[in-house]
Amino acid sequence: MISRLYECNIQHARLHPRRHRFAYRIFLLALDLDELPDLGQRLRLLGIDRPGLLSFRQNDYLPTHDPLHNPSASRTSSAISAPSTTTKAEPTRSTASAPPPPLAPLKTRVLAHLAAQGIDPGPGASVLLLTLPRVFGYLFNPVSFYFVSDAAGRPVASIAEVTNTFRETKPFVLGPSTLRMPAPLSALPATAANPSPLANEPVFHLRVPKHFYVSPFSDVDLAFDFRLRPPGQSLALQIDDFEGERLVLVSTVTGLGPPRPLNDRVL
Repeated sequence: MISRLYECNIQHARLHPRRHRFAYRIFLLALDLDELPDLGQRLRLLGIDRPGLLSFRQNDYLPTHDPLHNPSASRTSSAISAPSTTTKAEPTRSTASAPPPPLAPLKTRVLAHLAAQGIDPGPGASVLLLTLPRVFGYLFNPVSFYFVSDAAGRPVASIAEVTNTFRETKPFVLGPSTLRMPAPLSALPATAANPSPLANEPVFHLRVPKHFYVSPFSDVDLAFDFRLRPPGQSLALQIDDFEGERLVLVSTVTGLGPPRPLNDRVL
């Protein structure tokens, strides 16, 4: 199985207006979307599109069928002003009894989303999703990462799907033009040591205006700076917040060793 589990450390270091830092341990699942049917049969502790102690539901991701929503406007035609933001909005009274339209499999939606951006990984492409499962049915996933490779296993694109406290989502696409062989990740101040992943691994790097509400401690006019390495024997992800050219927040996800097999014993 390509799907696996990473034990990792998440660190947030705020540099302005006041310095503050915290870190905690967590686990993330790296799910090959082609393996979901097999995982559903093999695993008792992880339900695939069904309830479980831990569960993964494809409908929790890329809800591109949902009504467009702009939190600063009414839930009418004015919501169309935010085309890249979707939300799991409650149905209106007139449609409350109608079931939502069925969703295509998540991999199909991921590739369709890339195609809409002019990105085609070709036949035989694979999609690896790095995410948290539901725990006792509860979903807490501030950001999930998709890594798309061609049939030969070469990285083609990545998507960072950011979710806020209102269950609004915004996918940030990092296409082939953002893939490079980088220098090491930017260093934090000496008081907050930054992990130093291997510099010779490919990385998707993109700085893009956020234009999305995430938290009351982060302005919507900041820019996200993504540095996403496709998961392998190590895990190294970094999302920085920039205010103009000033770095104000550093967030990193660092693997605590190689990945572990995804089975009931590990879970």
